[in-house]
Amino acid sequence: QVQLVESGGGLVQPGGSLRLSCAVSGSIFSIYVTGWYRQAPGKQRELVAEITGGGTTNYARSVKGRFTISRDTAKNTVYLQMNSLEPQDTAVYYCNAATVTGHYWGKGTLVTVSS
Repeated sequence: QVQLVESGGGLVQPGGSLRLSCAVSGSIFSIYVTGWYRQAPGKQRELVAEITGGGTTNYARSVKGRFTISRDTAKNTVYLQMNSLEPQDTAVYYCNAATVTGHYWGKGTLVTVSS
C-alpha cells in the first residue's frame, strides 16, 4: 500500500508560479514511477510529468519548459514546480505512484489560474 497526499494548490494569476508537493508514505520501495496528472472540468485526466526511480523525467508537451518535477528522497516528497502558468493549466492535480501491485492516487489539489 502507498499513500499520497498532495498540497500546494491555489489561485494564481496568469504568468505566476506554484509548487505542488506530494508526500509519499507506505511501501515506498515498491514504487517505480511517480507522476503528476491533472484533470480539467469536462476533460479526461492527463499525464503532466513523471519521474522514475532512476531519476528519468518525462513531460507532457504542453508543460515542457514551464514545469519541473523533482523529488526529495530524504523527505519522501515529490514536487511539481509550475512556472509561467496559463489559464489552460487550471485543473485538479493528482499525484500517482506506479508499483508492481498497481497504481495509487492522491485525492488531488486544485490549481486555478485566473486574473
